[in-house]
Amino acid sequence: MNTILIIEDDKHLLRLYASVLNKAHFKTIEALNGEEAFDILDKQYVDLIITDVMMPEMDGFEFSKLLRETGNKTPILMITAKNTFEDKKRGFKLGIDDYMVKPIDVKEMVLRVEALLRRAKSFYAQELVVNTTSLNQEELTVTQNEQITVVPQKEFQLLYKLLSYPNKIFTRQQLMDTIWGLETDTEERTIDVHIKRLRTRFEKNTDFQIVTVRGLGYKAVITYEK
Repeated sequence: MNTILIIEDDKHLLRLYASVLNKAHFKTIEALNGEEAFDILDKQYVDLIITDVMMPEMDGFEFSKLLRETGNKTPILMITAKNTFEDKKRGFKLGIDDYMVKPIDVKEMVLRVEALLRRAKSFYAQELVVNTTSLNQEELTVTQNEQITVVPQKEFQLLYKLLSYPNKIFTRQQLMDTIWGLETDTEERTIDVHIKRLRTRFEKNTDFQIVTVRGLGYKAVITYEK
């Protein structure tokens, strides 16, 4: 079941969108503004985001900009009363994937959500395979030789990022910006703690190794080939 994050400060519309999507067999999570949405994204994976533009604390444009700056490619459907070409142009330049103008047809919204999810699957898979090891983003699992390990979200995201770019060196700051976000107060040494946990968790895995590059950061090295 795909999970949809809805960001809308109008509680009536928030409940309406959630109800319609639930009936279409989607799981929904609700946020009243962009800041709440980032708190949610920090804790769990979602497949698609629906966001309003005019919201308190952090509007839809700012939310979309910050999300894309962290490297998050989750599809974004923007729903707003702003219907000028310049508003649409601004949204698409910030990285949104689709745009609907209020008042919307909720049946059309469901069709657009389904189309965006199909499109997303053609661009990037939810599963990353490294020799005999597979990582599932939706379930936060790492599987090798039929042994399934559920990994805490931040550790999983860190491992997924490193394994997506074998031999590429990432600085601690790059990893912090991508996984914790640009505005985080979390210290860089948190990366070292998570790396240590990953090494302990997968010390018997022969498919990859996380290597420390002194003075720079970390990289993943594929250590076994079929």
